[in-house]
Amino acid sequence: MSSVSLSATAIRKRTLRIAALGLGVGALGAVYLWHTDPHQPGQILLPCPFKLATGLLCPLCGGTRMAYDLMHGDVLAAFHDNIVVLTLGVPAVVWALASWLNAGLRGRYFRLRLSARGNAVALGIGLVWMVARNLVG
Repeated sequence: MSSVSLSATAIRKRTLRIAALGLGVGALGAVYLWHTDPHQPGQILLPCPFKLATGLLCPLCGGTRMAYDLMHGDVLAAFHDNIVVLTLGVPAVVWALASWLNAGLRGRYFRLRLSARGNAVALGIGLVWMVARNLVG
């Protein structure tokens, strides 16, 4: 769908449908994770494909444990699980989702665009974090 073909009302409705679907799926995932401790072996959770293929931790590894710890109020453990995602990734995602929702409810499109410099910074942070966490252990 092109941005010209949808009216402001159609954009609002579409935004609300997508937001409701995302909220519902997120709530189901949160309920499942609340009762599934990823710190314990034998839990049914999606494994990291990068770690399965290489044996190395990717920049997002620990995100599931971090979410579990945050839901249970253990902020220190969440920092330990993945400090970079917690301090940089979570605020960035919240900002992007809030901007998308704000624009959509106003009947406008929001398209997240990173400049070449922004992409380089994000990839550089991810690469440095991945190397550091795999060297430290």
